[in-house]
Amino acid sequence: KVPLVESGGASVDAGGSLRLSCAASGYPYVKYCMGWYRQAPGTEREAVASIDSDGTATYADFVKGRFTISKDVAENTLYLQMNTLKPEDTAMYICAAAPYCSPGTCESFIQRDLRCAAGTWGQGTQVTVSS
Repeated sequence: KVPLVESGGASVDAGGSLRLSCAASGYPYVKYCMGWYRQAPGTEREAVASIDSDGTATYADFVKGRFTISKDVAENTLYLQMNTLKPEDTAMYICAAAPYCSPGTCESFIQRDLRCAAGTWGQGTQVTVSS
């Protein structure tokens, strides 16, 4: 069984909103460091947001003020609320888990340092934003 399954992707107009979900199974991933990445065709995968075991969230500059990462530990589910979507947000959105990272290091998803790296990945959900 796939440990991380994303859903909620869709085609929307610019300015619209979407809420992505990442359902985890087989391990309490959501209790620990998790994050959202995205990848558009022909580009490198980039981190969008991370959330640490204590709920501390970190965002890439290009989504600050528009996206909100959250989690439901009881449901073992990660979320990404995306508002004021732009055409440049078009990408495959992928959730990732790093359950063995030390608390306080989850921000490294965004900062791109070596303190914490995701080890479990979902298969992604497509978001397309039209102008």
